[in-house]
Amino acid sequence: MLHYEPRAVPGSGARLGLVIGKKLLRRAVDRNRVKRCIRERFRLRRSDLPACDLIVRLIARPATVQGKLIVEDLQALLDKLAGRLRSPAEGG
Repeated sequence: MLHYEPRAVPGSGARLGLVIGKKLLRRAVDRNRVKRCIRERFRLRRSDLPACDLIVRLIARPATVQGKLIVEDLQALLDKLAGRLRSPAEGG
């Protein structure tokens, strides 16, 4: 799940917060792998994102903790966010 809040200072860029609960991923190595994958994808996409605060929250236990699947899910969320934030500007 991705929560976002536009920032008041437009030139400051995007910031990332992570919530990866112990209830969903018991092993620290799995939680750290998920966080590492999310941070890396965010780093690569940060220049494309508007100035906002993003919080990525794991809400369901993944079947397997594979970096490729995690990155694909985050990529889809970021694409959806970019489309949602651009739509009002294009329409008005």
